[in-house]
Amino acid sequence: MSKRKGKDAHLPVGECITLVQQILRERLCHQQLPDKPDGIEAQHKHLLELLKRTAVHGESNSVLIVGPRGAGKTMLLKCVLRDLLEEKEAQKNLLQVHLNGLLQTDDRIALKEITRQLHLENVVGDKVFGSFAENLAFLLEALKKGDRSSSRPVLFVLDEFDLFAHHKNQTLLYNLFDVSQSAQAPIAVVGVTCRLDVLELLEKRVKSRFSHRQIHLLSNLTFTEYLERVQTQLCLPDDFPDSKFAQDWNDSIQTLCEDKSVEEVLQRHFNSSKDFRSMHMLLMLCLSRVSVAKPAIKPADLLEASRLCFADAKANMLHGLSILELCLIIAMKHLNDVYEGEPFNLQMVHNEFKKFLQRKSNSMYNFDQPVIMKVCINMKPLSKFFLPFNSFPATRFLESNTLYCFRCSSAMIGRITVNIYIFCMKTDKFNIFPSKPITYTSCFSSPSGLRAPAAAGADPTG
Repeated sequence: MSKRKGKDAHLPVGECITLVQQILRERLCHQQLPDKPDGIEAQHKHLLELLKRTAVHGESNSVLIVGPRGAGKTMLLKCVLRDLLEEKEAQKNLLQVHLNGLLQTDDRIALKEITRQLHLENVVGDKVFGSFAENLAFLLEALKKGDRSSSRPVLFVLDEFDLFAHHKNQTLLYNLFDVSQSAQAPIAVVGVTCRLDVLELLEKRVKSRFSHRQIHLLSNLTFTEYLERVQTQLCLPDDFPDSKFAQDWNDSIQTLCEDKSVEEVLQRHFNSSKDFRSMHMLLMLCLSRVSVAKPAIKPADLLEASRLCFADAKANMLHGLSILELCLIIAMKHLNDVYEGEPFNLQMVHNEFKKFLQRKSNSMYNFDQPVIMKVCINMKPLSKFFLPFNSFPATRFLESNTLYCFRCSSAMIGRITVNIYIFCMKTDKFNIFPSKPITYTSCFSSPSGLRAPAAAGADPTG
């Protein structure tokens, strides 16, 4: 009776909101592995048998898990390892080494990480090895407990496998596959990649030592299932302390998922990426807007979270630039077009800026050269995002292989916000921007000193 009374007790709204934040954040940030991976049972069985032969019977193998992002490659591997470690012999003997192509950017770093994860730093010490193969062979030899048959099996997991193929001479891959094909030590090499053409990246000598086993995963998720996943992730559990608050919250989530505007936003995210991690990021942004004053997620919260997810970081940074900084960026872009990517200096940028200011005698923008130089120096930290700055004063402000054109749709001093759109001329990555090239004519010809550049072929005076 007391338990039921405690469960049905009405807690303060602030306490309920704190519990909601805690429960849902924990759920979104720390996803639990499913008991049985749905839809990939055959791949799970195949990979489990393959790794079991290495962990239990000492057989060397190599395999690639290939599929688009969000298809469940990492989840499949984690489920297999969880089930594999239930075997007493595997739990006792199997060693694991996890490498990531984004972190181990060359073979030297990868070898140090292998040594660290195998806890062989003291064994290696200050030894000097003649080659990578000799170093790796020494590490594997150190894992032997006695004779060759009693060597401890090692599982190598290479996440972002395709990035390891870009290492010099592919030394790491060559030696791992070479050991897996020989009787030196029982190892299993599992590569995880999203590139379907990953085998084309391998050198001939590396490819010849690979077993050519591939496990393909394809996402067969439907939008209905995606929508159900959103609702499941946001609903509160049955054991929530305040049952009335939990019921009201779950009803509001169901109403939210049935809203047409919400469905359109989720459909856009679904078409962009079926990866649940991006969906969890969207829901985390929505959850952060819940407060005591607004104890529920509204459609407007989801729309705002979606806008933040799809916002371009470079365009957002441009919103904070001053009119002078925007003008200098446009001048640099124009000089880059005129001189076809050749280097130019600050004096040339200043002259270009003055030339366009002189087109209108009533322009309010007039800055001295020291001011312009100071602004350019202050813009140098933005170079990694926008302009590849090198050295002053002779600087290649904008390289020809990364051309950006900045279009100012409106710019006025005062309360009117400067709306900046960035158009990448090299790739068509941002589809929301205009597909026609932007000309530089009459950027400074308006009475306010700045106006939107006309599209190619348009009347510059219009």
